[in-house]
Formats: sequence, C-alpha cells, structure tokens
Amino acid sequence: MKIICIGRNYLEHIHELNNSPSREILFFLKPETSIPIKNQPFFIPDFSNNIHHEVEIVLKINKTGKHIRKEFADKYFDEITIGLDFTARDVQNKLKNKNEPWEKAKAFDGSAPVGIFVDKNKFVDISKINFKLLINNKIKQVGNTSHMIHDFKSIISYVSKFITLKKGDLIFTGTPAGVGQVNKNDLLEGFIEEDKVLEIKIK
Repeated sequence: MKIICIGRNYLEHIHELNNSPSREILFFLKPETSIPIKNQPFFIPDFSNNIHHEVEIVLKINKTGKHIRKEFADKYFDEITIGLDFTARDVQNKLKNKNEPWEKAKAFDGSAPVGIFVDKNKFVDISKINFKLLINNKIKQVGNTSHMIHDFKSIISYVSKFITLKKGDLIFTGTPAGVGQVNKNDLLEGFIEEDKVLEIKIK
C-alpha cells in the first residue's frame, strides 16, 4: 500500500503559503509507516518545532490501474474519508530553500492519520462535498471539493500515468486554506459534511 499526496490543489492555500500554482498536478509519496497505529495519538517529533495540520479528502483505490482514462477514473474508488497531512513546516521551508526533496518534512512516522472510510454513493455529488477540521472544538479549516483545482478523476488519471495504482492505495487530494500549528494535548476532529470520521489526540 502506498500513500500519494496531491500538493497545491486549493488556490487559497497556495496563496497563504506564498506559493505559485503548478502547471501540472504536483504529487509526492508517504510510506505506509506514516499511518499511525490504530487508536494511537500523534506524537510531535523531536526534529520539528512547527508541525502543521493539513486536512484533506482521501480516496481509497479499489483495483489496479495504469494509464487510467479520466472518463473511467471514478470506477477506481468507492470510498472516501478525511486524512491529515501533518507537515514539519520548519523543516519543509529549509528543504524548499535548498531545492531539496520534502520527504523529511512530509513522510515521517505518523504523519498521515486517516479516518473511517465511507461509501462515496452516500453523497449526492462528490464534486461538492463539504469537509472541515476542528481543533479543541473550534473550526480551523473548511473546504469543499468544488474548490479543488484538479478534481478526483483528473488526479487519478494523471497519477496513473507515472505510478500503477493498486487496491488499497490512498490518495490525499489536497488541503484548503487555514493550515496551522498543532500543540500537545490538542484534539483534532475531521468531518465530512456533518459526520465525524476522524479523531486524533496530539502528544
């Protein structure tokens, strides 16, 4: 199983970090060890003083595919959930300044919690899904999939040109604006529409 993360897919988030939109879909990988053990909290790593939350809709791939045509891409996932792309922002900024890869800032252990998966057919239109992140009962990020620069089908089709997708692979589809630092003892809760699908404590 592999974790594929889409970067810079919401315009307001691009602006809040003073980045520029990419002409092509930007993606990077996280290892399986990025998913915390079930019911385990997220432990702030000792190599960073600035871990940021990035809430995202996550797709679970349901069958193997390569060079998937966009018009058939929706057949390659049945379930979605909320995921958190925890990012060591201080480490990432240093890497970006040196034009080095981001793995140390993005792919560390526990950096990709995922929630309970739900059937995509539960939603009238998955291109217009509301989702949000609460920290200590306060709303920190709000998004809607209609605001994505690249939609689910475009993402699956594009990624499959370079990497064979297999059953069980996860695709994080990008974060909206509102990212920020997490602190010890924070409680993070992720919602799709009004249903809570993710909860994790920061230690």
